[in-house]
Order: sequence, then C-alpha cells, then structure tokens
Amino acid sequence: MDLIYARWQMGLSLAFHIIFAVIGMAMPIMMVVAEATWLHTQHAEYLDLAKRWARGTAILFAVGAVSRTVLSFELGLLWPAFMAFAGPIIGVPFSLEGFAFFLEAIFLGVYLYGWDRVRPTTHVFAGGIVALSGALSGAFVVTVNSWMNTPAGFRIADGALIAVDPFPAMFNPAAAPQVVHMLLAAYSAVGIAVAGIHARLLLRDPSHPFHRRAFAIALLVGLPASLAQPLAGDWAGRVLARTQPAKLAALEGHFDTQTYAPVRIGGIPDVNAQATRYAIEIPGGLSFLAFGDRSARVVGLKDLPRDEWPPVLPVHLAFQVMVAIGSWLALLALWAGLLAWRRRLFDSRVFLGATFWSTALGFIAISRVDRDGGRTAAVDHPGRDEDRGGGHANAGPRHTVRAFYGHLSGARRLGRRVDRRTILETAPGRGIQ
Repeated sequence: MDLIYARWQMGLSLAFHIIFAVIGMAMPIMMVVAEATWLHTQHAEYLDLAKRWARGTAILFAVGAVSRTVLSFELGLLWPAFMAFAGPIIGVPFSLEGFAFFLEAIFLGVYLYGWDRVRPTTHVFAGGIVALSGALSGAFVVTVNSWMNTPAGFRIADGALIAVDPFPAMFNPAAAPQVVHMLLAAYSAVGIAVAGIHARLLLRDPSHPFHRRAFAIALLVGLPASLAQPLAGDWAGRVLARTQPAKLAALEGHFDTQTYAPVRIGGIPDVNAQATRYAIEIPGGLSFLAFGDRSARVVGLKDLPRDEWPPVLPVHLAFQVMVAIGSWLALLALWAGLLAWRRRLFDSRVFLGATFWSTALGFIAISRVDRDGGRTAAVDHPGRDEDRGGGHANAGPRHTVRAFYGHLSGARRLGRRVDRRTILETAPGRGIQ
C-alpha cells in the first residue's frame, strides 16, 4: 500500500510541476519575440507585452523552482534503492539540468533588471539565453525519463553495477524522440493557452491592438509546434514498437499477436476478456504506424508475461485522449494558416471561439499518465524499493512533503491570479514602467 501512495505522490508532484516547467520553456520565447518585434516596429503594444510576459515568467519560474525542489527530495525519500542504483548512471543529465536551471535564473535576472540598463540587442540576447536554457533544462530531464524507458550505458555483473558510461545512458534510444516530443508539447500547450485567453478578449473587442498582437505571437509559438507534433509522435511510436512492445500493446489495447494489426480509435479494453470493445478499427494501421509495413507482426499482450502488463485501461484511455487533443490542435494550426492566408485571422468568431475552448487542452495532454504509467520495469530488479523496504515505507517524509503541498497550492493559486491580471488580460495603458 505504501508503494501505491509513493507512486501517487510522485505522480501528483510531477503533474503539479510540469505546468510551471513548460511555461518556463515557452513563455521566454514569446517575450523575446515581442521585444524583438518592438525593436523592429516601435509599436508600444509589443514592449508592453514583453514586460508583462517577463514579469509573469519570473513569478511562475519561482513557483516552478520550489516544486522542482520537492521532486528532488521525493526521489531520495520515496525511491532510495532506485536512486542508489541509478544515481551513477543518471547523475550527469541531472547535473547538466542544474547548470541549465541556474543559467536560466541568471539571465532571467539580467532580462528583468536590464531594461534601460543594457543595450537593446544585449537585452534580447539575455532573453534568448533564458529561452534556450529553459529548453535545455527540460531536455536533460527528459533524457532521464527516456533512460527509464530504454536503459543504456551500464552493465550488471554478480548483482553489481559495472562499466557505467553516462553519455550512452543520456543518449539512449528513446532520448531524441522524447525530447523533441516534449519540447513541441511545451510550445504547443503554452502558446495555445495564451492565444486562447486573448481569443476570448478578442471576441469582446476584435479590433483591440494589444490583444491582436498578443494573439498573433502566441499562435506563432503554439501552432507550428502543434502541426509538427504528430510527426514527432510517429517517431516516438516507432521507437516504442522496437523497445517496449508491452507498452505499445497497452497503449493500443492490442491483445492478440497478429499481422495486419489494426489501429484502434477509442474503445474500452477489458482485461478479463482480453479484448478491446467498442473501438473503430483500421486494418493494418498499427502494423504500418509501428513498422512502416501493413503486414508487419505486432506482439499482443497475450504473448507477454502477465506481470509485465501495464495498467491497460488507464494507459489506453489516456493515450486516446492525448491523440485526440494532438489531432485537434494540428487541425487548429491548419485552420489558422488558411485564415491567415486569407487575412481573416482576427475576423472569424468561430476560429476565435475554437481557440478559446482549446485553452487548456495542451496541458491536459501533457499531464497524461500513459508515458510513465505504461512503462515496464526495465531496470526494476537490481534496485526494487518494494523488495528492499526502502523509501516508500517512510510515512514521516511522506506526510511532511504532503503538508508542504498546502503552501505550494497557495503559490499556484497566486500564480494563476498573476497570469490573469498581469500577463494575459492587461491593456496597454497599464504597462510596466
């Protein structure tokens, strides 16, 4: 039971932190684009946008730094045996993430306090470093996650860890597709969230120059990422098919090993009956998506040990939700491109309404459980906390961290109020001086 609590707590902590993490990755791009456009056009709205987005980025960056610290403690408190085993392997990307984090903090300070104190080009350069270091910070963390999916860079002899090479571990087979997938998800989620709020305000006043320019910049960040995301997902899926067949089978609700395996749209897996009911099936679709060949053989869950099955129902449903959201956001990007080509981007109330109702969809897709819930324990046996009685059985640390979350939730509510008041909804007459 303590193991279940530990997993729930880690999952809730990650779901809490990832919101601020992706904001820290994407918002700096928007503030830099706004400032660079102001330097080019001298339109005051762009300067106001850059200052407001910088202020909001700083506040949410501070909250994300606190939630990041909680996760660092939880890795040791909840999973001590795993960290004792994996620490020498994944220590390098965690260290590099720390360097990127401090680089981001330093240049964010330069950006915040450098208005009218450094040259404009230097100021834009500082903002660019904030955006780059935020992306690198996220990328290094994702390489650790990908290593847990496709372990590499070590050997085990007589129960001992030997021949540790952290760089092959960091550049494991799943690293590149997962990093690209995560970066695109961050830019898509945040860009469309900001655009959605400004779309709501444009429905009230379609001619407002401040919101029109904010809407355009947010779409410029969010929609190209949304359009590229299905390609990144396809890349990640092909790697998954080679390296984690059990996870692929759970994602697709695929129980029978077969050629011409169908891809399923929707459906509810029944683990007891070992079948997925009510799904729309496209014959050969899964074989083609996984291996590029409609006749390829795809392993089903029935041919895998039952104790290696992921929790099929939540993993399949979460994956279906993610695919549906990703597909919709890609269509939204195509729709926006067509309207922009016709010079009707701000005139279509249907499109503005659709963008508004899409505000939270990217964050819902990011917070899904299928990536980690579907992972099979590839490095489980050398350092199993449940076997060693470590970490998760410590009720004291668990309750201490849980109590601390009361303060974090207050900070998150404050962050949301700051978002609404000073970043996304403000009019240019109240700009930061």
